[in-house]
Amino acid sequence: MKSFSYEVNQKLADDRSSSHGKSAFSVLMLGALGVVYGDIGTSPLYTLQQSFAQTHMAITADTLFPLLSMIFWLLVIVVSIKYVLFILRADNRGEGGNLALLALVLRLTRPMPRLCALMGLAGILGGSLFYADAAITPAISVLSAVEGLHVIAPTLEHLVVPVTLVILFVLFSVQKYGTGKMGVLFGPVMLLWFGTLGAFGVRGILDAPRVLKAINPFYALHFIHIHPLVSFVAIGATMLAVTGAEALYADMGHFGASPIRTAWFFIVWPCLVLNYFGQGALLLTKPAAIANPFYLLAPKIFHVPLLLLATAATIIASQAVISGTYSITRQAMQLGYLPHMSVLHTSEKELGQIYMPFVNWALLGLTTFIVFMFPSSDSLASAYGLAVTGAMLITSIMVIAVMRLKWRWQWKWILATAGVFTAIDAVLFSATTTKFMSGGAMPVTVAVMIFTALTTWKKGQAALDDRISSQSVSIDQFIRESRNNPSVRVPGTAIYMTPHHNMVPSAMMLNMRHNKMLHERVIFLTVIFEEIPHVAHENRIHIYTLGDDFYKMDVHYGFNDEPDISEAMHYCLQRGMDFDNLAQASFYFGNEIIMPVAGGAMPFWRDLLFSIMKRNASGAAEYYKIPADRVVEVGGMYEL
Repeated sequence: MKSFSYEVNQKLADDRSSSHGKSAFSVLMLGALGVVYGDIGTSPLYTLQQSFAQTHMAITADTLFPLLSMIFWLLVIVVSIKYVLFILRADNRGEGGNLALLALVLRLTRPMPRLCALMGLAGILGGSLFYADAAITPAISVLSAVEGLHVIAPTLEHLVVPVTLVILFVLFSVQKYGTGKMGVLFGPVMLLWFGTLGAFGVRGILDAPRVLKAINPFYALHFIHIHPLVSFVAIGATMLAVTGAEALYADMGHFGASPIRTAWFFIVWPCLVLNYFGQGALLLTKPAAIANPFYLLAPKIFHVPLLLLATAATIIASQAVISGTYSITRQAMQLGYLPHMSVLHTSEKELGQIYMPFVNWALLGLTTFIVFMFPSSDSLASAYGLAVTGAMLITSIMVIAVMRLKWRWQWKWILATAGVFTAIDAVLFSATTTKFMSGGAMPVTVAVMIFTALTTWKKGQAALDDRISSQSVSIDQFIRESRNNPSVRVPGTAIYMTPHHNMVPSAMMLNMRHNKMLHERVIFLTVIFEEIPHVAHENRIHIYTLGDDFYKMDVHYGFNDEPDISEAMHYCLQRGMDFDNLAQASFYFGNEIIMPVAGGAMPFWRDLLFSIMKRNASGAAEYYKIPADRVVEVGGMYEL
């Protein structure tokens, strides 16, 4: 078998990378403000208020200082130390996020099958929790901003839910147009937002500077010692201050670790702390302001502008989560955990700007349902937290594998760092479980449903591949048999798409069975998604000559690459592939129809779910960008 490698030019991707390299550091940092910090940046809208609402404590210095101390030190330990200083180092060739980390861990643990399987389940569970969080974030963010109407005009309270639903509907409806033009405003708006947080925070602190005593961790530790049960609930409430920390890691590939770190330490963290302590100072002097300490911290003349700015900030926070949902869904598809779905590009310049109609409208439906179920930020806050802390705990566990297997750290250093983070995350997760019966069951239910779908697709596809392989023959055997019993060869080139690297695809077996002929040139094409974000263009395409005008072509992509088989064919021609009619080749796909049967590879209900997912998946030709008039689908029925 003779092998040749052909380079596929990815000029668009290279141009984007070069563009990022030339961008000013300040521009990247401003972009990080607009995308990365929207979620955590809008937490002051509800965190301190909810901390008292969920603990049912009277507002005094003895209760306020411990809560502020918890918020401050959670921001220090969970965000500043864990994520900004440590987790951002656990990148998968520059990319971050739950599934990027999962791909890295799977690659590291592959020699240890049991650990690999365990990490795989943990990573998929983390991804499922992200989806649950993505449904709640737009709801609680926009609700908490629009609730400023209570402060401006209490008679307009009945409009909070309708206005929230209108904003959410408009936000999801414009996704198909892309966010490029609107995105250039994200950074400046969030910079104004954080500046406003800091300014009003300073104003509040100047009225009661003794609130700064709460920086001392003694207040939190003493309160925990004296009131352990109340403290457990308080921890579950104050962790709302760190929701959105996962975004620092997930968006690392877009901006780089350094701009994200700089934006946090010099803008986001100081402004958040100032605002939380400003709200605390307000409550020291006016306990009744607990009705809405965020808005009441500002002078009355600023309430309307602040409402508009808060609404804009929450829309930006929601937009970042929605875009992240598209990205993680595409990663899940390319790692084999979801069927093909329609992916539309909303920008000719930015390859990462995509729109997925099914995901968009499903997320809107779920978010709308959540707003109806929890029509205020007070009620919704009880449902918030479980998904976030669960995902954070899973990230800490998987990073331990990276520290040991990639960084080669000794166990004593791992326990002193990731071990401590994992213990803290476990406490936070345990504390949020107290909300299970008051709303926390909702995100858990969503996560379980998504986890079931992801694992069902992965296992069902593996079972289907095994069934097809058992009914097929190896490519080498087929070529040997075709020499002994030659088939009729008709003019043209046939490209058979197959996930099985060395097996004759089902489409070809069915075509031979019914038509009793072969094309004069046959290419077996396999698309391989690697467990890395991007495959270098010089390693993209590999072609093997098998003899008798049979060829094997492997096209490699990373889980963040955009598969484009038409482009691959075009560059094969440019690189001298000696096929005159490659541009007119026919692509053959297998269209498998699943018949669930009792006693199959999975329980009957999971076989049925897999069958439904398979039937509703978008066509592979559309996903791989192959012209529809060059595609031939050959159907086959398989019992599972």
